[in-house]
Amino acid sequence: MIPDTLKTTVTNSGIVAVLVIDDAANAVPLAHALLAGGVNVMELTLRTDAAIDSLKAIKAEVPEMVAGIGTVLTPAQVKLAHDAGAAFAVAPGFNPRVVGAAKEAGLPFAPGVCTPSDIEGALEFGCNVLKFFPAETTGGLAHLKNIAAPYQHLGLSYIPLGGVNSTNLPTYLGTPLVAAVGGSWLAKRDVIAAQDWTTITDNAREARDIITTARA
Repeated sequence: MIPDTLKTTVTNSGIVAVLVIDDAANAVPLAHALLAGGVNVMELTLRTDAAIDSLKAIKAEVPEMVAGIGTVLTPAQVKLAHDAGAAFAVAPGFNPRVVGAAKEAGLPFAPGVCTPSDIEGALEFGCNVLKFFPAETTGGLAHLKNIAAPYQHLGLSYIPLGGVNSTNLPTYLGTPLVAAVGGSWLAKRDVIAAQDWTTITDNAREARDIITTARA
């Protein structure tokens, strides 16, 4: 369900900034701060009412940023993300109704998985990129390698999120199973609210340097 061009963009980035925005007025400067540090893919989570307006602002003013919507829990939210022009959508778990709605809408979608049953459910809908969540508390990379092994011949890619940080980032990027990681530490909610764009750029630049070195 993730087109090859989008999958390539995400893989080349190596990281997806996962964000909680309380004020849509911060969306555009946030996108610029991430781009300045070398991060060009972001997921705006539907944990606040500002997510959709933030997406629209970024699409209009920062078109070079690949912006998607996360924490998509219902078919209604799938429609919301699609109508707002999200490049992709992500869920923390696997809900057949939600994945089915995304497929019907033509919205690139990555459901969350942490078991073989989750993976097989996602395969029923043609999903080719899966969010591995929560990554660290379910066993980290060792667990991912184990649950992914029976399906490796299918060419699935994974985006680990949950406990991933600048310290263990190189470990996750050390396997071809991982297209990119979810970077919730790049721009934390309080840092965005404080409009500390310098710190966000510095975090993004540090992550970019780590990714470049890990994939060299």
